[in-house]
Amino acid sequence: MATQHDIALTRALTGIPGPLPPSGVIHVSFPHASRFTIVGNHLAQHDGLSLTAIGIGVHIQSLPAGSQVGIKALTARFAEGETTIAAALRELETHGYLHRTRARLANGRLTTRTVFCDQPSALLRGGAVAPAAVAVAPRPVMTPVVPVPPPAPEPTPVPEEEHPPVRVPSRIAPKPPRRPLPQPRELTPELHRAAFALLADLRRHAPELVLTEDDVEELVPGAAAWLERGAHPDAVRHALTAELPQPPKYPAKIVRHRLAALLPPPLPGSSDLAPVRRAPATPFQTCEGCDRAFRSPDPGHCRDCRAQYWEAA
Repeated sequence: MATQHDIALTRALTGIPGPLPPSGVIHVSFPHASRFTIVGNHLAQHDGLSLTAIGIGVHIQSLPAGSQVGIKALTARFAEGETTIAAALRELETHGYLHRTRARLANGRLTTRTVFCDQPSALLRGGAVAPAAVAVAPRPVMTPVVPVPPPAPEPTPVPEEEHPPVRVPSRIAPKPPRRPLPQPRELTPELHRAAFALLADLRRHAPELVLTEDDVEELVPGAAAWLERGAHPDAVRHALTAELPQPPKYPAKIVRHRLAALLPPPLPGSSDLAPVRRAPATPFQTCEGCDRAFRSPDPGHCRDCRAQYWEAA
C-alpha cells in the first residue's frame, strides 16, 4: 500500500518539466527560505577528498562562527572514531579548506584558531571576502506552472487473510523421560534388609555418596531388584561407586540413575543355556534303478524311476 510520502513524491515528479532520465538520480528541488547553506561543487564533488572529509567539510561550513569543530567535538557528534575524523581534517587542511594555527590571547593563554575557507581557489586569487553577518536572500526562481493532474484515488485496502500460527520446531531436543526405578517381583523382609544395608554402606567405599535415611528407603526397591537378579553385592557396589563426577551434587539422583540405567538382565535358567539341537539331516541313498544319489530315510528308487515304474504298471 502506498504511503502518504510516496503519494506526495509521485505528485512532485509529475511537476518536473521535460522527460525524466531513464536511469540515475532525479532531483526534486524546492527553494529554501531558512536554515540552508550554499556549498560549492568544488567541495561536494571534490575528486581528491574522501567521502568522510567532504561530509565533515559540509558540516563545518554549515555551523555558525564560534562553534567547536575539534576532534573531540566531532567525535561526540558523529559515529566515526577519532582516527577517522583526524584523517579527514588533515585532508581538508591539505586541500586548503581548513587552517589551524596557534594564537596567543590577550590574557597570555595559547589557543587553536580554526579557519574554514569555503573557496580556497578564491583565497589564492585574492578575492574579496563576503561579510559573514550579511545574509544574501536568494532570488526567486520563476518556474513554469505545470497543471497537476488530480491525484489517483487511493486503492481500497484489502483485509489480509488470517493464517493460523505456524509452530517452529525447537532446536533443543526434548529431554527423554526419566527411567523408572526397578522393582523386584517380591520384596521380602530379607531382601529389604540386604538392599538397605548395601545402600547405607556406600559411604564407606565412596565418601561422596552420603544418603539420607529417606533416600535409602526410597532406593531400596532398585537395589533389591539387582540382588533378586543374582547380582553380587560387590558388583552392585562397584556399579554405584565407580567413576563418580567430582564433586557429586546430588548423590541420591546419581544412585537412582545408575540403579535404573545399569540394571543387568535376569540370570538365564539351565534350560536356556542348553545347546540348540539341530534336526538330523536326511541321508543320501543310491537309486537301485539308475545309480543316482538322492536323499531318503530308506533305500529304494529315486523320484524319476518311481514315476517310470508307476507308468509301466
